[in-house]
Amino acid sequence: MPVDPMDDIELRSVQLQYPNQRGSIVGACDLRRVPTDKGDILVAVQGDTTKPAIVTYHDLGLNYASSFAGFFNFPTMRSLLDNFCVYHVNAPGQEEGAPTFPEDYVYPTFDELASQMLFVMTHFNLKSIIGFGVGAGANILARFALANPDKVGALCLINCSSTAAGWIEWGYQLLNTRNLRTKGMTQGVLDYLMWHHFGRNPEERNLDLVQLYKSNFERSINPVNLAMLIDAYIKRTDLNIARTPSGSPQTSAPSLKMPVLNITGALSPHIDDTVTFNGRLIPEKTNWMKISDCGLVLEEQPGKLAEAFRLFLQGEGYGKC
Repeated sequence: MPVDPMDDIELRSVQLQYPNQRGSIVGACDLRRVPTDKGDILVAVQGDTTKPAIVTYHDLGLNYASSFAGFFNFPTMRSLLDNFCVYHVNAPGQEEGAPTFPEDYVYPTFDELASQMLFVMTHFNLKSIIGFGVGAGANILARFALANPDKVGALCLINCSSTAAGWIEWGYQLLNTRNLRTKGMTQGVLDYLMWHHFGRNPEERNLDLVQLYKSNFERSINPVNLAMLIDAYIKRTDLNIARTPSGSPQTSAPSLKMPVLNITGALSPHIDDTVTFNGRLIPEKTNWMKISDCGLVLEEQPGKLAEAFRLFLQGEGYGKC
């Protein structure tokens, strides 16, 4: 049976529409060491520094490359980079290949990690930023915005907790930090991190993605340094914010003054945290969004998240996004 030569031509011309090559963000970033009062931190700069600034902050067990590579390489986000410059902030000691902190090293508290953003802004001469944080990173950016409302134009926060750690979280994480310090990345710690990011039964949704994250947790993060970050996270204080009803006098616990896009996934274990957080925000300034069919929103529903973020920025007057 003769073969139509057009078959080969068509096959050779096929290209993936959404390549999502995770490593591509690393080569696209300019890595800078920024001095702070608590030591240097790594900041990866992606884009034209003359454009408005988006500052990202990652969650536990991740860094800028593992947390944001897939998302910021998604087509909608790549086009967004034509109008913004992204500054990916890494928590101390969380970058790949980071040396182990000495035993007597005092890891910054979450308030101190938030204060480091001032050094980042000064270093890059930034007047105002848009915050984009996930989990622990969302909590850090919320703290910074509370202390410096004039320096934050808007916030997109995913799985943000506004309260102190509860007893169950404290117990699990205390065991995790002990294991990380003495045994490294044990199966128990790995299972907890997978639950923290994906919720239950992620293998049933995307086995390849699960394997990618497991490999990252096992190979890319310094376990002792991660233990220190987790320890700081479970010792976080309540954000001490409260919603003030319209027309009521201001309470002693003000809320975030800038617009907030408060996001979670329908399968995330942190839904209740975001609902509590939402109840403490000014209704006119916040949008709560639960994205279906995902636990880890950035990876499982990047298209929906990218579109929500784009529309949010447009609505806040950031021009053509």
